[in-house]
Amino acid sequence: MDYFKVIQTLESIQHPAIATSLINLGILQDIDFDEKNNKLKATFVWPFPNIPIRDQIINSVKIPLNQLGLDLEYNERIMNENEKQKFLELEKQYWRGGSAGCGM
Repeated sequence: MDYFKVIQTLESIQHPAIATSLINLGILQDIDFDEKNNKLKATFVWPFPNIPIRDQIINSVKIPLNQLGLDLEYNERIMNENEKQKFLELEKQYWRGGSAGCGM
């Protein structure tokens, strides 16, 4: 598996209501590509607990990785205050509309 293709795929995955990537938003972090075992390990970092579109966002990463022949293993945590402020600024800047916003 081509590491560049994996990263390119991850960078193309956008938040459903915010017109920028999950990586740029700080939602997808600590990415570790285990080529030997065809796994990608990552951390989903949420701005708030109980995000209603949590499963949708996780699947938006899992499905394209599965199509590349990779399994996704992940951890989850809540953003610290600095991460949350950056997220909220980007959310405001790139908001497309709809009811999927986290901090609007």
